[in-house]
Amino acid sequence: MDVLVRDAAMTTAIFGFFASAWFGWAQERPPEGRATWWLGGGSALGLLLAAFGGITAWIHWDTASVLSVEGGMDLYLTVLGVEFGVALLGVLVLLALKRGAYLAPWVCLVVGVHFFPLAPVLADPGLYLLAALLTVWPFLAVCLANRRGLAPSFTTGAGAGPVLLVFSLANAVLLSAAL
Repeated sequence: MDVLVRDAAMTTAIFGFFASAWFGWAQERPPEGRATWWLGGGSALGLLLAAFGGITAWIHWDTASVLSVEGGMDLYLTVLGVEFGVALLGVLVLLALKRGAYLAPWVCLVVGVHFFPLAPVLADPGLYLLAALLTVWPFLAVCLANRRGLAPSFTTGAGAGPVLLVFSLANAVLLSAAL
């Protein structure tokens, strides 16, 4: 399989950035103890991967991309637009119902589901695994939070952050091998 440098770089950057964001969201109300050091470390590593991917994408911006195919970018942007709309609608409903504690699981669920239609658009079957993990995790995170008296934002971010970090690292490895 040929690795498209620009796509691998952008995937590394995007997953690294959002891994950092999820590690950050998990810091909303972490349990007392050692949680904050590994959450901070995960955030920092995510940002390093985001910078590496972003700089590499910028350098190789004029190279091939699956989104350069006719209609590829339009389909990608349509999926993202639907994702943002559904996420926003759910956030507004949760806030209206005074269930703000469930914003992180809701957003994680929507993000997970959006990777199902993106996998074929981005020609990346690995995204189906990411989609499954991020779609199932919010339900487990809420159960875990309720059983252990933890914030759903902590349990959701503490699972979503490492998953995205692993996918960012995997893309960084592919990218490094292709350079």
